[in-house]
Amino acid sequence: MKRLLYILFMIFAISQLFVVEVSCVKEEELLDANDIHLSFSTDTLTFDTVFTTLGSTTRQVKIYNHGKKTVRFKSVGLRGGHGSRFRTNIDGDTSMRVQNLEIAGGDSCFIFVRVNINPNAQTEPFLVQDFIDLHYEHTGGVGCRSIVLTAYGRNAVYHNPQAGRSYSVIDCDNWNHQLPHVIIGQAVVDSATTLTLLAGDELYFAPDATLWVYNCGTLKVHGSEEQPVLFTSLRQDEWYRGLPGQWNAIWLSAGSKDNEIDHAYIENGTIGIIVDTNVNANPTLRLSNTVIMHHATAGIVAQGAWVEADNVLVADCGTAAVAMQYGGRGSFRNATLANYWRYSARKMPALVLNNWYRSSEGDEVLRDLGQVEFENCIVYGNYSVGEVMEDNADGAMFDVRFTGCVVKGLDQLRYAAATECIDEDPMFKDVEEDDYHLKEGSPAEGKGYTFPIEPEEKRMRK
Repeated sequence: MKRLLYILFMIFAISQLFVVEVSCVKEEELLDANDIHLSFSTDTLTFDTVFTTLGSTTRQVKIYNHGKKTVRFKSVGLRGGHGSRFRTNIDGDTSMRVQNLEIAGGDSCFIFVRVNINPNAQTEPFLVQDFIDLHYEHTGGVGCRSIVLTAYGRNAVYHNPQAGRSYSVIDCDNWNHQLPHVIIGQAVVDSATTLTLLAGDELYFAPDATLWVYNCGTLKVHGSEEQPVLFTSLRQDEWYRGLPGQWNAIWLSAGSKDNEIDHAYIENGTIGIIVDTNVNANPTLRLSNTVIMHHATAGIVAQGAWVEADNVLVADCGTAAVAMQYGGRGSFRNATLANYWRYSARKMPALVLNNWYRSSEGDEVLRDLGQVEFENCIVYGNYSVGEVMEDNADGAMFDVRFTGCVVKGLDQLRYAAATECIDEDPMFKDVEEDDYHLKEGSPAEGKGYTFPIEPEEKRMRK
């Protein structure tokens, strides 16, 4: 019995010595404050426009330990705790506060952050803020470093698909012009209704979202030079701002009529505007003073439509800037079709002209392409050959005229007529920065034909 008690006593004594030894080692691992060398990939994490009720994209901060020894953090977490609008993932831990985090010498750690903002009564953007506090231990106590988190929240009107459907129907008579609108799925301008958008209106589109103007419906866009109507993607973080293909299109479907778009900015979709067959004695679409750019497929696709466009810029699209296909008619005056697509090799010229299509049975169907005029326009880009495709089928009208234009591949035109046109680099100021003003000395400056009644030409600017 005494022998057993002696053995137990020795085990207890040895275990206490081990605890003391480990405790001493832990204490010795604490660094002097001057020996702690931390840096952050950023000291302020800013989220651009975040719409209420919708979560943001995930952003990250990287913490570096440039020292040789391990830095121990007593706690890392949001100062606002569970009441914060921000949410974190700290080295894989999704709780609001992580205890006893360690970063070895020469190592690093990621913190991922999202934000979700509740609606309120404000019509203007408002600031939401919090901090990630990092409390680290050293021989003199506890030090603290902080990362600032800021987000600009916006209230919005949401157009969500109705139960069991892929679309919502817009209440055109009660459109709210005080708040931005968020389109999810298909938002429909119904038959015999007119959606009128005014200067300063903003429409933000979720992935694959469409503004669909239905049979006998009409879209009227009345922006201004100071406040163009904006059609853009929902994601507004810096990396997404110029990214094509983030939403679907404005679709003026067959039977829509008397559509007008003046002073608008349409960006980052798959197709900017789809215009279907004309149905009355008026143009399907009158388009003026508008920028259409950064679309994954095309800027304007007109299918048997009648389009009149004046003072427009259509730029940087994955295939054509403008495609007039399946016949139709139209005029483009003072238009710049500038396609310098840089995401992949482009397989089509900037302008596509077509007077036929193939039916579902495989038959060739002819459609007249008549009275299509380009006056004082630039058709240029980085396509390896000419920037005009003439897809002409015998037996249908192909009446296309260029007057006073700059056209890349002018000598390759086979069917279109060209008067007082040139084929020279128009010398845009900076296509990488979407600046399509003309440099001094541009061969395009002052080369346009002068029409008897012509408003002063002006180039759109971003």
